Amino acid sequence: MPASESFRIPKHRSHVPVARQRVRKTLADWGITDELADAVTLLANELVTNAVTHCKVSHSQIKVELTLNGTELVLEVSDPDRDRLPRPHDSTPDEEGGRGLALVAALADNWGCRQEPYAKCVWARFRLEGAHVPATL
Repeated sequence: MPASESFRIPKHRSHVPVARQRVRKTLADWGITDELADAVTLLANELVTNAVTHCKVSHSQIKVELTLNGTELVLEVSDPDRDRLPRPHDSTPDEEGGRGLALVAALADNWGCRQEPYAKCVWARFRLEGAHVPATL
């Protein structure tokens, strides 16, 4: 049976560190504390920051979900602005932002987005190597 953890934060930049800390704690509780934990935490930070920055629905919440299923870890970040799907962006060296999805593509084994009835979800999948697979949950 897969292990799963989900939580919501208010759509405000000040709550991004809370999401990052919750992801890091969940991974540690599952026994994932190495480079994979660093990559997942970094991508959670990027995806939550994107949701907070680009979601135009007032007074909304961002949902973060982690699922550990066998040899796969899935990170999902959802927000209620279902019609504003993320698009990769080629940033110039002078731009301060716009590299988040490039990081996701570089660090995740697979990623994408989907529209749900009342939200959009951006997801990233990670294959667990033998050394990463927790012994017990």
